[in-house]
Amino acid sequence: MHFKQDRMTVKERINALFQNIKPDRVPLGSLSIGFQLINCGYALGDAYENAEKSFWATKWTAEQYGWDPISQLSMTAVFGAEDFGGRVRAPKSVYEGALVVESYPVQDEKDVDRLTMPDPKTAGRIPIAMRFAQLQAEHDLPVFFASRSPFTLAADISGVAPFCRWLLKKPELCERLIDLALEHITNVLRYWVETFGSERVFAWMIAPTESNQVISPRHFAKYAIPSLVEYQKRIQAMGIKRFGFHICGEQNLNLPILSEVLPWKHPSVLSFGHEVDLDVAAKYFPQDIIYGNIEPAVIQTGSPEDVYRLCKLAIEKGKKAPGGFVLGPSCGFPITPPPINVYAMTKAVHDFGWYE
Repeated sequence: MHFKQDRMTVKERINALFQNIKPDRVPLGSLSIGFQLINCGYALGDAYENAEKSFWATKWTAEQYGWDPISQLSMTAVFGAEDFGGRVRAPKSVYEGALVVESYPVQDEKDVDRLTMPDPKTAGRIPIAMRFAQLQAEHDLPVFFASRSPFTLAADISGVAPFCRWLLKKPELCERLIDLALEHITNVLRYWVETFGSERVFAWMIAPTESNQVISPRHFAKYAIPSLVEYQKRIQAMGIKRFGFHICGEQNLNLPILSEVLPWKHPSVLSFGHEVDLDVAAKYFPQDIIYGNIEPAVIQTGSPEDVYRLCKLAIEKGKKAPGGFVLGPSCGFPITPPPINVYAMTKAVHDFGWYE
């Protein structure tokens, strides 16, 4: 590879973003959970079950492709279905792609009242995620705390289909699940802060069930926004300085609602699906760092020329974002893309991403 020499270290580049200073070039993110494991010759299930393999695969792959640590989500700390007593297993092949829920802890309405709060240190895969976080700290990387939003985690406890039915017919059940989810996320986050200190923790939240492909903006405003606001109050009370929010999927109708509330500190990293135009995202959130938004399906099945072209367009738009920009996929990075397509993203950053 024949690239220009970076003028900043990775840490300097990220710090510049959060100080609203133009870095040397556009940072490159990954939102990758499984690709790096396959890239390094490991089984996909190791992304969820082996902290050491997951960490080193992430570190080597990030160095290989020039990924900046915003955000490297190899380990998610909380899982609604598993932590509350459901059965969840790791993927057995790349065709499954992610964790597989075999049974939900809530099977019917009565189960909601039977739920008890999980242990924030031992439930589910939390010990594995904690080990991954310890490795991040040992190597002077941001310590990511990755969770789903309270609304999405609540739907994970019961399954999305019954949750959406209850949202229409018995919303009090959904509100109970959202309250439990918020408390669980907060308890585990507090464990991270007590272990590493608030200055080291980078809280990252993912919100796919809030998508307008699943719920209406009216339900988003009534049921998702209150827990989002409360979560931000708790994050700020703990002293956490850096926050990222993956606003997953088609959420164009939710953006005006979010822009009026703006409960997070600025700048935060806001990651968008390919369904949201980057110019629109920057218009609604000018104080925040816009992240995105190359469609994973194109990275997986397109040509390197397709990926390179989309990255160029995204960089041209993103560089105009007043709060800063990170190039990355619009959702989780595909697991088995052609390596040349991954390289095309790196090449595009180095060809078009430099700031004067």
